[in-house]
This record gives sequence, C-alpha cells and structure tokens, in this order.
Amino acid sequence: MRSSCHGKLFGALFLTSLSVPAQALEAEVSGVKGAVAENVATYLVELKASDYARQRLLAEVRRRAVEALRAYGYYESELDIRLVGEKSVERAVIRIQPGPRVKITELYVEVAGAASEDSAFQQVLDDLPLKEGEPLLHSKYDGLRNRFSTLALERGYFEASFTERRIEVRPWEQSARIYLELDSGPRYRFGEVNFEGSQIEQSRLRNMLPFKPGDPYLAAQLAEYNQRLSETDWFSGIGVRPRIASAANTGSVAQAQRNWWEAVDRQSASGSGVTTPESELLSANAIDAAVAVGRVGPPTVPVDVSLTPADRHQFEVGIGYATDVGPRTQFSWQQPWLNEQGHSLNHELYLSGPEQRFSGEYVMPLENPLRDSYELLYGLKNFDNEDTQSLEASVEFARRWKFDNGWIQRLYFRTSYEDFVQADQEDQVLLLYPGISWTRTRTRNPRFPTWGDRQSFSLEVSDTSWGSDANFVRATLDSQWIRMIGNDNRFVGRIGAGAISTDTFEKIPPSLRFFTGGDRTVRGYSYESLAPENADGELLGGQHMFTASIEAQRRVTGNWWGAAFVDTGNAFNEWWPNDLATGVGLGVRWVSPVGPIRLDIAHPLDDEEDSWRLHFAIGPEF
Repeated sequence: MRSSCHGKLFGALFLTSLSVPAQALEAEVSGVKGAVAENVATYLVELKASDYARQRLLAEVRRRAVEALRAYGYYESELDIRLVGEKSVERAVIRIQPGPRVKITELYVEVAGAASEDSAFQQVLDDLPLKEGEPLLHSKYDGLRNRFSTLALERGYFEASFTERRIEVRPWEQSARIYLELDSGPRYRFGEVNFEGSQIEQSRLRNMLPFKPGDPYLAAQLAEYNQRLSETDWFSGIGVRPRIASAANTGSVAQAQRNWWEAVDRQSASGSGVTTPESELLSANAIDAAVAVGRVGPPTVPVDVSLTPADRHQFEVGIGYATDVGPRTQFSWQQPWLNEQGHSLNHELYLSGPEQRFSGEYVMPLENPLRDSYELLYGLKNFDNEDTQSLEASVEFARRWKFDNGWIQRLYFRTSYEDFVQADQEDQVLLLYPGISWTRTRTRNPRFPTWGDRQSFSLEVSDTSWGSDANFVRATLDSQWIRMIGNDNRFVGRIGAGAISTDTFEKIPPSLRFFTGGDRTVRGYSYESLAPENADGELLGGQHMFTASIEAQRRVTGNWWGAAFVDTGNAFNEWWPNDLATGVGLGVRWVSPVGPIRLDIAHPLDDEEDSWRLHFAIGPEF
C-alpha cells in the first residue's frame, strides 16, 4: 500500500516538473550603459540555462554578448562572465571592458539605374543615417539597406539588386569601410487593369483610378484605389493586386527580394580583419539581361481587381439616450447599389420624445462616383418641444462636388411645407428656396478624435416672386476643432453663428428660426430654451444666433477623462454681448467600445431658478 502511494506521489511530481516552463537566463551587465547594456541583455533574454551544460552555457553567453557589442561597434571588448547558481544557473554576471569603438572611415553609397534620377532615392541619399567619422552602428546600416529594398518594391523597381554591399571592419585600426550600391534596373509602369466580380459597370470603376496605364508604378496608389472602392459601399470584398510575377516573367524579382532581406554581416574566424561580402547568385544578372532582350518600351505590371458585391439590402437598429431628447431609436434601411450605375437608396426612421422623423435619400453618382453626384432627399418630420409644434414635409434636389482639399460643395433647391404653431403664432407656409453649402470634416481616430476639425457654411434665399410664401436670406456658420497637447490633455472648441434677413419673420417656420441651449450648444440650459419671447414668456425663436464653447479635458486613467468647460450663446433679434447666456461645469468622459460617453453637470450663471442641470450623451463631438 505504501509503495503504491509513493509511486503515485513520484508520478505527480514528475508530471508537475514537466509542466513548469524553463526560466530565461537573467543577465546582470556592468561596464557599459544605456542602449549598449540593453542590447546585451536583449541578446541573452531567450537563452535558457537548462538547455546547456555549464561550460557550454558560458561559451554561449560569451558569443551572444560579443555579437551584441559588435552591433554597436565594440570589436575589442574584454568580458568577465560569472554564472551564479550551484545546482542550476540563475543568472549571468557580465563585466565588460568595451575597449575602443570602431568608426566609419570610408562610406560609399550609390544608386545606379533608373532610380538614380528618382527623387525618393535621392532623398534617402541626402539623409544618410551613416556618416564618416561616426561610430559604426550595424542597425543604421541594416536600416539603410532595408530602406532601399522597401523603396524599390514600393516604386516598381522589381529587377533591383545590390551589386555591392559589404562592411570591412579592421579592429586594430578601429575603422570600418562600408560599400553599398543598388542597381535598380528599369522602373515598371502600370499595365492594364482587369476587373472580376463587379456588378458595377467598369467605366465608373476606371474613373476612380488614381493612375493610368503607362504611369510609373507606385504601391501607395494601389492602396489608395482600394480605399476609394471601399468608400463607395458597393462591395463587401475588395482585392487590388499587382501581377508582379507575370510582369517580370522570371525569378529575378524573387531573388532580389531574397537578397535584400538576407543578413550580410558574416565574420571571418581569424579575427584579424572582418569582411562581410554578399553572396550573389551569378545567374541573376544574366537572367535580367535575357529579360531585357526583345523588350519594347518600359516593363509593365498588370493590376487585377477582384470584387464581391455588397448585400443589396442592409438593416440597422440603434438606440441611445441624450438629455436633450431623452431615449431615442433609429431604424435604417440601406440599399448601397440598385443598378450597374451604382445608384443607392437609403431610408431612416428616427423616434424620440420631441421629434419623429422619416427621411429618404436617393444618390445618383456621376462620372467620378466619389466626387460628383446628384442627390434627391425627401422627408416627413413632426416636432413638439417647449412652445413649438411643427409638422413638415420636404423635398430637396442637390448637386454635390467633393474637391481635392476635402471640401464638399452642395448646390440645392428645397421645397418644404410646414404647418406650425410657435407660441401665439400659427400658420401654414410653402417655401421654395435654393441654397449652397460648403462643409469639411477631418479627424484622426474617429472613435475618440485626438485631432480634428469640422467647418460648415450655408446660404439660402427665398422670394415670393417664384411662388414662395416668404422672403428671406438665411446664413449659418459652424466651426469645431479638437487638439491634443501631449497624450493626456485634450481641448475641444466650438463657435456657431446664424442670421436671417426678412421683413416677414412671422412667416418663417420654426425649422428655420434659431434656438439654443442644451447638450451641443449652451449646457446648463434645457434643450432649445434660449430664444426671444413674447409678452407671455413663450419662445418665439430668433433671427440671429451665436454660440461658443471651450472645453479642457485631462486623462485621469486609461479611457477615463475629466472635463471642465464654459459655454455661452443665445438666439436674439438684436443683440449685444450682454445678452449672452453662459454656463460652466465639470464632466466625465469614458471612451467605451461604442464611442465616448459624456456626463456633465453644468451651472447657468444667469438663471437662479435652474441652478444645476445634468447633460448626458453618447458619441463623438462631431
């Protein structure tokens, strides 16, 4: 019985010992500091003492430490290594006398072939990380070599190879001679673009190409085209691939890539002089020469574009909450493509306490789908808040342009019929008015922008001479920005303004009048509660509007931020700065997986009856 128990105990201990991972060797380095000491420790970090006998381990530690020191130009170092631990080695104590450091005494870096006239390669030559008289750093040499390799692939020099690349180290002279020459060969150009799987006519896809067949090859333009196709929402799968192998028609490109990424620093065993030549395949140049024979004009790279159509019907449901409107729900039905011209149709139903809205948008892309399109918008909206009751039906036809600088221009004509009650005013008005708008939005890290801005300006005109029920000129301006100082300080600013010029303000419906107050304008005041009033204290809305806000945020920990803010603004018919309502407050921001969640407590400085107000919202600032 006892022997059985002992056997089971021994077996359990044996299995436990097998499950314990071997510990990495701990290194204690002295004699050098900073990056050099860190590099020695890094070279030893994956070394496991249990894998070696003691003498073998000592030799391996020495070999790795010497290699780590040579990477920083120390070729004549003296090392005193002691292994600590009797039964098993726990750590290595390494005392280093680094000795003199090798410096670069001769530097020869050249680019031959078509790339010799390429500004990108010339920029690398102008900004060489290696300089004569400086200590030898192998990482800088490797970085330069890899930069040439990557640049050649990115810019279409698929037959490039290093005709010379070596480092000659003479430790007794503390000198190093570097020779690096790249023969780029010819630069390939874009060939024909072939499409497969697209439900959209090819002419529209070709109009979005950032290059033309015959243009110099540039890998970044393939990535840009992939992004453009993605922005159309026409496809669920996109592949844009250059057919490099068939373009080269030989193994020279693969050989060139192999040569670029192989290690080149091979040291001789003598130690008297260290030469690191490149082992070349002698047939590579012969193969490249054979390829060039019979070639007419520059070589080309065909591009294959494989596409998978997006689902024709897409549905989304969203729920949320904001202090301004309370709980809200949104249903959307999107049809990203209806036909081979790429027309799209989207519908949306929005429900909240004060507002219920159904809207639709039909988009007809033109020759360049991402830049030019016609838009048909229509909707029905019911709004009931404070002293406003409104039922509005509208139709809008627009021409849209997107410019290279990111600005979007829309020229539109809008028709709306609105049945409204605003305080003691009641009417039904039909408005026919053209308008023009310019907007631009730029952000980095859209979920929680660390930098960005949004600009918007619009101008609308209505006149009874063409059948509209009111004369007016209406203009709005909105500017928002986000900036960071360091990693923990974020600032958000906003300024908005609007004005209506009219001699029949009572005919202007509530949807075009100005109101302020709430989560996105002046915190500390309820939603759209700031505006001119009638004699009974009921809101009428204003002909003019101005708002401004500045908010400073500070990271508390992780995704949690604290905020302090000042908001000011009002809607009015005639105004002066004394008429502005101001609110101040503090808030908390949490960057959740679905976007920022904001909770603020704000105090209105000129409203004694409403001393504090909570504001809650989900989503980025813009």
